[in-house]
Amino acid sequence: MAELPIWDTLIFILYLLLILGFGVSFSFRKRTAKDFTTGGGRLPAWAIGMSIFATFVSSISFLALPGNAYLSNWNGFVFSLSIPIAAWISVRYFVPHYRSISSDSAYFYLEERFGPWARIYASTCYLLTQLARMGAILYLLALPMHFLFGWSIAWVIAMTGLIVVIYAMLGGIEAVIWTDAIQGLILIGGAIICLGIIFWKIPGGASKLFEVADANEKFSLGSFEWDFGSSTFWMILVYGLFINLQNFGIDQSYVQRYISAKSDQDAKRSTWLGSLLYIPVSALFFLIGTALFGFYQTQPYLLPEGIQADSVFPHFIVSELPIGLTGLLIASIFAAGMSTLSTSINSSATVILSDHVKKYLNPNLPAKSDLNVLRISSLAMGLLAILVGLAFNGVSSALDAWWALASIFSGGILGLFLLGIIVRRTRSNQAAIAVLTGVIVISWMSLPAILSLAGRTSPWGQPLHSNMTIVMGTLTIFVVGFVLSSIFGRVNKS
Repeated sequence: MAELPIWDTLIFILYLLLILGFGVSFSFRKRTAKDFTTGGGRLPAWAIGMSIFATFVSSISFLALPGNAYLSNWNGFVFSLSIPIAAWISVRYFVPHYRSISSDSAYFYLEERFGPWARIYASTCYLLTQLARMGAILYLLALPMHFLFGWSIAWVIAMTGLIVVIYAMLGGIEAVIWTDAIQGLILIGGAIICLGIIFWKIPGGASKLFEVADANEKFSLGSFEWDFGSSTFWMILVYGLFINLQNFGIDQSYVQRYISAKSDQDAKRSTWLGSLLYIPVSALFFLIGTALFGFYQTQPYLLPEGIQADSVFPHFIVSELPIGLTGLLIASIFAAGMSTLSTSINSSATVILSDHVKKYLNPNLPAKSDLNVLRISSLAMGLLAILVGLAFNGVSSALDAWWALASIFSGGILGLFLLGIIVRRTRSNQAAIAVLTGVIVISWMSLPAILSLAGRTSPWGQPLHSNMTIVMGTLTIFVVGFVLSSIFGRVNKS
């Protein structure tokens, strides 16, 4: 177990204090609820774009992508190749839609289209998804720090969670977006520096690294067979398209950024910047993982036995980087997690206020009380996220647990949105039946993964890869809704 040098510790602590101070500084301005949720529509496109990018890159990406490339190949990078398609659809259809409606909520449309149940269903699923996501990020952030330095998992989860809660609760979306922009630049710079040092320190240089990687097929994008039961190129591409459509099209975290822009054009520019920037940066993370494979293949004595793939990158940071840079890179890992956490807290508070408190719990809430509700909601979601992160401690695979929970909580929302937008004649009761059917399909496909996490075996198997859960759930809702509206539409006409 390594010990973090004093200078690296000081750099890391200084980073946390600066981010906290910068975020809190926004609370000293005169603020309204609109400022808290949309920044008053005065934020520049580049900062919003960097915030979208930073939201996309969590600590899961920072640790899991290099670990994935180190362990296997570039198959996971195919996910990024679907982003331009999803971004184009969002810029063409979703961004103008959200800019035109008189609501801060992404789920306002569903109530107009299908009634109150649809808005309650989608917003509740969103909140549950964010809690699971924040808990997984906090836990996966704490795990390598525990194994490398012996830091208490509970302490790291609580410390990180509380710092983010404080500046997200007090500073609102302006604090979130500006700290995201800073953290995005830090994590990109840290990753580039780290890759350069790997190239510099490997015996034989970059040419040797590529020689070793090529000999072990580390740059493969996976099989091109039309097989959706395993991690082929096409399966990952389809999965990525649906996930990214959900992210850019209906996720409150992204929708709030569209609304925060000064104009429609700025909203579109920020979407393109945030989405397209992720592609080369994800390639950078995969290249780091491949480079680490070459580095430790040529010097296997430098790698401890039994180390997990997700911990290889943090181990390199601690053991191979010069003093000072180690603290910076650890700060980069925390930057990736904190940017996503702050976004989830802020957007969840907006959903609680818009979709639950002002709509159903207290419709006559005075406008001057909105800001208090937003801050209390931010605090509540942050504290709950810390508890969820602590609950993840001990699961066999936090990443698998997150994927399983995300499939169940979020898999049906995209299908409902697409049904409402594309099949205009679908009625509320038909959409409800379609959603119920989709949730059953999602639950059935997720059950083997959930039972596996609990140490039990599923009584049945299913031929599709677990990543296809959101695809099948979305398609089920859309197809069932389309069929019902077609059948009953004809009956009504006759």
